[in-house]
Amino acid sequence: MNSAMNNPSENPKVSIITVVFNARSTLERTIQSVRSLDYSHVEYLVVDGGSTDGTLDIIRRYEAHINAWISEPDKGLYDAMNKGLNMATGDYVWFLNAGDEVAAPQVLTRLFEQRPGADIYYGDTMIVDLEGKEIGHRRLSPPRSLTWKDFHRGMLVSHQSILVARSLATPYDLRYRFSADYDWVLSALRRARVVVNGEMVLSRFLDGGLTKKNILPGLKERFKIMKKNFGLLATFFHHIPITCRFLRYLLIHRRF
Repeated sequence: MNSAMNNPSENPKVSIITVVFNARSTLERTIQSVRSLDYSHVEYLVVDGGSTDGTLDIIRRYEAHINAWISEPDKGLYDAMNKGLNMATGDYVWFLNAGDEVAAPQVLTRLFEQRPGADIYYGDTMIVDLEGKEIGHRRLSPPRSLTWKDFHRGMLVSHQSILVARSLATPYDLRYRFSADYDWVLSALRRARVVVNGEMVLSRFLDGGLTKKNILPGLKERFKIMKKNFGLLATFFHHIPITCRFLRYLLIHRRF
């Protein structure tokens, strides 16, 4: 497979996609963070699921800074993300959903200065609360180097901290309601030749989200995805520490 760009000396175009539904209180900071980027080759796309809470007022307020947007009912988060993929025209796609933020204005400039033309770029994630205050780094730290085989340990890289060449970006599998992002990143990694660790925080991720609110069904889906990629025996073995982490989470948050 060829690298993401025919001429790596050129600045690649990045399609940043924000999926939103009734998130008036958090969307604006996402848009403002994208606006803060010092990298000019950005296509910004917003996919709204038919919000009724005033979200559309915010989108219209910043319409001059959004390349394209739609607002219509969808079949869920991953269906909306597929719509964003269909709209994208960039060399890379980067998903920053409502409430998520770019970690710093220089992240894209620094990424492409490190090594142009990679198939995938990834980095670390800072977790923030609803007020934007930092909670801490994501519990699973990205490894120094990353291949698809590393995902037998789970989602080692946050979806918000990975840029994938659009040529590798297949549609999200809508059979998975809570873990289609895990399947999507794993699929891209399997076909990537050059994967680059940016060695920096790429995004600020709003704590919560679909998967965290649906941990048990998400784990069931992830088991199916892992079995498909790694086999039943290996998946069962690697789920022992994952299950322990899940039980520990339930104990800490008293969800039992």
